[in-house]
This record gives sequence, structure tokens and C-alpha cells, in this order.
Amino acid sequence: MSDFDDVCVLLPTFEEAETVETVVSSFREAGLREVLVIDGGSTDGTREIAREAGARVVEQSGEGKGQAIREAVRDHVDAPYVLMADADDTYDAADAEAMLRPLLEGEADHVIGDRFADMRPGAMTRLNRLGNRLINGAFRAIHGEDYGDILSGYRAFTRESFLQLTLTADGFGVETEMAVECVKQRIEVAVVPVTYRPRPDGSSTNLHPVRDGGVIFLELYRKAKTNNPLFYFGSVGTISTTAGAIMAAFVLYRWLVFDVGHEIIAVAATGAIILGMQLLVFGVLADMILSLHREQLDRQDRVVEKRLASDAGGADAESGPSRSGDDGTDDGLTAESAGN
Repeated sequence: MSDFDDVCVLLPTFEEAETVETVVSSFREAGLREVLVIDGGSTDGTREIAREAGARVVEQSGEGKGQAIREAVRDHVDAPYVLMADADDTYDAADAEAMLRPLLEGEADHVIGDRFADMRPGAMTRLNRLGNRLINGAFRAIHGEDYGDILSGYRAFTRESFLQLTLTADGFGVETEMAVECVKQRIEVAVVPVTYRPRPDGSSTNLHPVRDGGVIFLELYRKAKTNNPLFYFGSVGTISTTAGAIMAAFVLYRWLVFDVGHEIIAVAATGAIILGMQLLVFGVLADMILSLHREQLDRQDRVVEKRLASDAGGADAESGPSRSGDDGTDDGLTAESAGN
């Protein structure tokens, strides 16, 4: 029996005919026999090539990488562990064992492969590298966790923990959403160094750095609404208050120096300041409510853990071996037999 019999390799694909055979074969040679390719409607023969290489192939019902991952895990994966990778041959199947080890040993429920640990020359452009650094920095600032490389497509997770995540992103923002949801749901995350290689000649990327980078930043900010409301409302409130203060200073300067009034700008400045202060106050209150909610969840978790420990202790006591004479019955029978 293989150590990876309970693992399904998940490969979302779209127009990956140049590389999918190599990727499927490399994972199967590494001992991962169950490979699922979910394809987004490729017209270059990706599905046929993947099937010939030994993968189980399904075509997704919707569009986008995020939708493909959700559909695959929920409807087509039965294994308790999932190893997810891109089908562009940029990840090394030799890293699969290290990625899966934290799951199999019970140390984590979600594993992220850190591409920056061993990034080969040419694997990422300077623009993409800068964008990745900015996004990871924003994630740390907003959500308070350092996952190293939240945009990595090399992931391993338990199917059970994945089903706890509320994922709505359809495109490349799904990796960011998964990281944010892990923080929100307090899922144990491990970061593992992996190798990241350049795309082979002849294959093209489906990633658009500027467009997809903007989507990812918006996703980070949108998710802050429920995970860090002080930042979400406070940032807009600060911008509004600052803009109002600048307009007010301009109006005051023009009135004092030139004796010229700007009533419309003054009204706009007042409204901006009032709106900004209200958003700041709302952010503080929302953050307090969220803190109390988390404390309540922690208290409930401790109560449940104590109850489970107590129940386990009681079960052990009931199932323990009975000793002769515990209730006097055996001793009495023995004494009676001796008297006879």
C-alpha cells in the first residue's frame, strides 16, 4: 500500500497541451497514482493528452480557476487529502512528499508551497516578483499572518478543511481568498519551501499581471471587511477625513488671505470630515465586536475540549478491567465456597 493512497493530485488546466503530460507523469512516477485534471474547456487537446498520461479528466461546468477548484474538490474528489498544483510544469513533483508531510503527520490542515525559497532564474519577471512582494506585504499588514507566498499555486490541504472555506473567487484570486479564509477560520497552516521553475518553451501563461494583480488587491481589501474591519473602514475613513481637512485648509487660506469664500468646497469638506469620522468610529466598534466574537469562540472551543476530555476519561474508566472484590460479590462467593 502506498503512503499516498489517500491523496488526490488536483490539476486545474486550460490550454496546457504542451506540459500536461509531463506534469501528470511526474506526479504518478512520484507515487501519487490518483491524478485529477479539471479542464476549463481547452481546445488544444489538453484533456485527451492528460487522459492518455493516466489522469482522470473532467470538464468544469463554469469558468475560471477558482470555480474549477471548488467544483473539483466538492464534486469529484473523495480522497481525504488534496495536493493542488498548476499544470504548466513550473512546480516539482519531487516536493510532493514535503508538501504532504504536515498533513499526514497531523501538524497542519493547509500547506502552502513557498516559491521564493528556491526560485530558478527566469521563473518570474521583475514585475511579477514586485507584485508578489507587495501583495504578501499587504496580506501581512491586513490579516496579521505571514504565509510566505499566498499566491503560490502549489497547495496541499485536507478535504475537510477546504469545505470550511467560503470561496467565491472564480479567477486567480482564489489562492488569496484561500489564505484569507484560513486566517478567518483559524485553520492551521504550514509553509514549505518548494522549487519554482520557468515555464517550458512553447507554453503560454494565462496570468495577466496588471489585471489579475488588481483583482487580488481588491480581494484582499474586500475580505478585510469581516477579518479586519478596523482596517477596512478605517482606511476609507482616514482618506475621507484627510481629503476633507485639505479642502477645509484651502477654504480657510483663501478666506484669510484673499477674503474669498468657497461655500461649495466648504460644504464638501465638512461632509468628507463627518463621513470619515463616522467610518473611523464604525471601524473601531466593528473591531471590538469581532474581538468579542473571537473570544466567545475560543471559550466555546475550550469548553468543548474539556467536555471531550471528560467523556474520554469516563469511557476509559468504564472500559477498564473489573477486579475481583470490587463490589464484594466475588469475595463473598469465594468465602462461601471455602466454608462449604
